[in-house]
Amino acid sequence: MAHHGEQHYNLEQRFDFTAATKKSIMTVLVIGAIILGIGIILGMTGVGHHEEAGEAGGHAFHWYERLFANLWINNVFFTGIALVGVFFFAIQFAAQAGWSTPLLRIMLSMGSWLPIAGILMIASFFLTGHSLFHWWHAELFDPASPEYDSIIDGKGAFFFWPLAKGSFPVFYIARMVIFFGFWVFFINKFKQISAQEDQLGGTSHWFKMRSWSAYFLVFFAVSSSISAWDWVMSIDTHWFSTLFGWYVFASWLVTAVSVITLITIFLKGRGYLEMVNQNHIHDLGKFVFGFSIFWTYLWFSQFLLIYYANIPEESVYFVERLTSDVYGPFIFVNLGLNFFLPFLVLMTRDAKRHGIFLKVVCSILVVGHWVDFFLMVQPGTLGHNGGIGFMEVGMFLVFGSAAALVVLGALSKTNLIAKNHPMLEESYHHHI
Repeated sequence: MAHHGEQHYNLEQRFDFTAATKKSIMTVLVIGAIILGIGIILGMTGVGHHEEAGEAGGHAFHWYERLFANLWINNVFFTGIALVGVFFFAIQFAAQAGWSTPLLRIMLSMGSWLPIAGILMIASFFLTGHSLFHWWHAELFDPASPEYDSIIDGKGAFFFWPLAKGSFPVFYIARMVIFFGFWVFFINKFKQISAQEDQLGGTSHWFKMRSWSAYFLVFFAVSSSISAWDWVMSIDTHWFSTLFGWYVFASWLVTAVSVITLITIFLKGRGYLEMVNQNHIHDLGKFVFGFSIFWTYLWFSQFLLIYYANIPEESVYFVERLTSDVYGPFIFVNLGLNFFLPFLVLMTRDAKRHGIFLKVVCSILVVGHWVDFFLMVQPGTLGHNGGIGFMEVGMFLVFGSAAALVVLGALSKTNLIAKNHPMLEESYHHHI
């Protein structure tokens, strides 16, 4: 196909991850680590803790449990962003989309965090699981014990099969290992096919990528939902929501698309991706806008059904959050940052085409959805001993900057643009 006067686009460009950029990210990491350190010291000395009974979940509260909860929140949050980046990549092939061709490598590079995320997740589960997950306490499954819990006992096999309930959660850990194993396998497969396409051209790689994307999407549908139940919903073991997998996915999705948008704008600002025009940016803005509303719809569906059925075992989830001095205000922060703000700011066509609006909204959404995960995890693990303080801010900065280093590093190792992608020409002429 002749490129009608399109020769001036540099298709061989690579992202140069400069020392200056690395230094800025490292600076944030160090600042985060210092803030985290301050948080840990304050926690150890008991400053800023309002322990009414000194109890959380029926046992004495220790500062390191808050550290563990933060480790877990950030692990789940950043794993999801990386995973959904790859999901969004696969969707482009499943949908035979052409407009997004110059952005494919950004989506794929996000998956580079997953091998690290997998190691962190498995390690932190062994380190923190016993204090974070109430269901891992053996006495809950012993009918002779005063702690015996028939509801959790009924769910025991989901964690411990084929071993005895309350022993070692083999089934749970097996799921975690299998999910990460397959996710990393698929990412490597996608990277391999991308590299071959860059070298050899032709359409065969596109068809190959399309079928691998289909397999990935089927596996993703099952694994992302089950991991949401495992990693987040099982914290509140008595409570369950049939919509929860969707809800967590929606939160990850908004954040991942926000991150894709931020990286795209960052690269454009550095003079890369000349073929990405206002129309591509507008499309990303529409996705951010649309998925924010989708997330709100799921949040509200879950809330409304539980609210009007008013069954105690369901409503306990919202009661312990809404009536809490610690978490109550954050419910409104959550809705404000993740729904009202993007809805009102990105409503107009112009706002979706403006880098500055998108930068602000997408940055706020990343923080906002972190708050969403904070609200899912902390009340069930820490009771009233949680909150957002130095520890939370520090851990978020450490994780965020570490993930940024990994993702941008991966982005700099290969061509920035899929130069032999059969739909590149279509993307040049993308206009909405």
